Amino acid sequence: MRQYELTVLIHPDLEMNIQPALDKIKKIVEDAGGKITKEANEGKKRLGYKIAKQEFAVYYYYELDLPDEKGATKKVSSNLDIADEVIRYLLVKVDENRLKIEAKRKERKGAADADEEESAKEEE
Repeated sequence: MRQYELTVLIHPDLEMNIQPALDKIKKIVEDAGGKITKEANEGKKRLGYKIAKQEFAVYYYYELDLPDEKGATKKVSSNLDIADEVIRYLLVKVDENRLKIEAKRKERKGAADADEEESAKEEE
């Protein structure tokens, strides 16, 4: 499984009843053999230029795990292309080096937190 980031611009008219559109996106990812690990609603924002005659869109950000085979990403892309709810999307592979750097940061932060706790106990 590889990690991907998916940003989806959803039609602004669906803002009040967005759950069916989100369920459809989740189903598209699961049908491709993937799994959503993180999901964030970025809210309704003004677009830099009109897309499909729309000036606004609801931004949704996902972190996904998709199978290594190329067919999985193509399947997700082709299904998002034909989804009426989706104005635009961007699916990118997460850089392996970035993942390593983030893991090291977490490691260092965990070690620093442990040192702080230890020194606090010694002061008591």
